[in-house]
Amino acid sequence: MNSPSESNPAKTNAALMARRTAALPRGVGQAHALFAQRAENAEIWDVEGRRWIDFCAGIAVVNTGHSHPRVVAAARAQLENFSHTCFQVMAYESYVSLCERLNASAPGDFAKKSFLVNSGAEAVENAIKVARAATGRSGIIAFGGGFHGRTMMGMALTGKVAPYKIKFGPFPGEIFHVPFPHALHGVSEDDSIEAIERIFKYSIEACRVAAIIIEPVLGEGGYVPAPLTFLSRLRTLCDAHGIVLIADEVQTGIARCGKLYASEHFGVEPDIITLAKGLGGGLTVSAVVGRAELMDAAEPGGLGSTYAGNPIAVAGALTVLDVVEQEGLCERSMRLGEHMRERFRAMQARFDTIAEVRGLGAMTAIELCHGGDPSKPAADLATALKDEAARRGLLLLTCGTYGNVMRIMIPLTIPDEILTEGLTIIEASLDAISGN
Repeated sequence: MNSPSESNPAKTNAALMARRTAALPRGVGQAHALFAQRAENAEIWDVEGRRWIDFCAGIAVVNTGHSHPRVVAAARAQLENFSHTCFQVMAYESYVSLCERLNASAPGDFAKKSFLVNSGAEAVENAIKVARAATGRSGIIAFGGGFHGRTMMGMALTGKVAPYKIKFGPFPGEIFHVPFPHALHGVSEDDSIEAIERIFKYSIEACRVAAIIIEPVLGEGGYVPAPLTFLSRLRTLCDAHGIVLIADEVQTGIARCGKLYASEHFGVEPDIITLAKGLGGGLTVSAVVGRAELMDAAEPGGLGSTYAGNPIAVAGALTVLDVVEQEGLCERSMRLGEHMRERFRAMQARFDTIAEVRGLGAMTAIELCHGGDPSKPAADLATALKDEAARRGLLLLTCGTYGNVMRIMIPLTIPDEILTEGLTIIEASLDAISGN
């Protein structure tokens, strides 16, 4: 039987990449020169029929796996009823039901309200709007290495210039950055707290700061978990000055870190939480969840979007929450993360280029440095590892301020044997790029 590329030569990865290059701007990046044909759980088949193990999960989106049959069925059933009304024109119960479930599940013994938007960046933008409306203040403090989206406010909050900010300024004002605590690179909790205090002293008075926004685990910044006591210290600082604490859980939420919300690991109750990625199981939906009195600060019409809370995506999100609970994906995330980090620590004993193995739940990474020296980040080795793994059939993505971190974003439903196969490919790839 002919492969898809043999029966239709125009549908090869190379031919489609040529069309892509001609049709799309170069600013739209692509990690692998491949085009998907179909996907199931933790595997993708490209247009040439080759099978790939997926350790990217659409950048931590398909936590419930590609094309989970229950999510597909829910979306299909909703599509047969209606695909769009605009919630602000004619509402539908499923939107309300999803907000009720998010309110009930989010950390904090206080009244909460939620609303839905489309993307992680849009959720972050709206969280900032809510914080400013509720406090009457303008200043925002974010963290170096943090990633909060590609919109103008998202870029302003993001603590990484290349490639996200190059050529796009100026950005919204009164955004201040402090170092994210990371012992490997010599930044302690005290250093980060003292940096915030210096902002209050030298840049903006605390009474004009609306919010501090933080990822409980840096995503694009290198999969660095905050120290377990750090968010509590931020909570204390925010309470002392009337500042809103925003947890950006776009990447860490929906079981990725072993709990529905990563904030739960830290014993902290954020005032506002942003969600996206894993919430829709591959369908486009995001959410802002927060204290009711804060969420009610905006005037009617100040929040919303034409496509926000699309009914098909909402049907998928409700089913994702069911799957996470009924298939025990939070617990499985913890087990998978522990297993992966154990394997990576064994690799670290063999390869001195692995400077650190880290993570929380299934959100796991290795940082590559020449000779294991944190002052010598090895982006070249991370890229070589990604490319070598791809040659062997495994999809990986790099990240980190210096591009030297390999992040592992497995679907939480991945079969054990496919996980083992992927980890074995990583070790073999490290052997290959190390010349062993």
